Amino acid sequence: MKKIEHIGIAVKDLEKSNQVFASLFGKPHYKIEEVVSEGVKTSFFKSGPNKIELLEATKPDSPIAKFIEKKGEGIHHIAFAVKDIKAEIKRLQEEGFTVLNETPKKGADNKLVAFLHPKTTNGVLIELCQEIE
Repeated sequence: MKKIEHIGIAVKDLEKSNQVFASLFGKPHYKIEEVVSEGVKTSFFKSGPNKIELLEATKPDSPIAKFIEKKGEGIHHIAFAVKDIKAEIKRLQEEGFTVLNETPKKGADNKLVAFLHPKTTNGVLIELCQEIE
């Protein structure tokens, strides 16, 4: 793993949360994107070299809607940049981690993504991200 790519935060209202984080960082988000397959609308902020992704559910049965229903708003996942997502998935499976999607899928911000089950990562949902070239 190369670095923390971003931290994902589940929010109920993306517009209101964009205002909160714009005030916090002193600048607006740089991108809003919907990932229809995941039922989520995302907004990205930069703070120095770091990124924050706000995630709002677009349908009631989406993973973000279920997360907010169970746990409320807050940190949803930590994403790590990887050079070769398929090799990293294989390596992590061999180490005993449970991968939620063995085949990477297209995520937000021009990334291929895969997730590790929180039961095998001390309760933290981990996202692997590889830039699509």
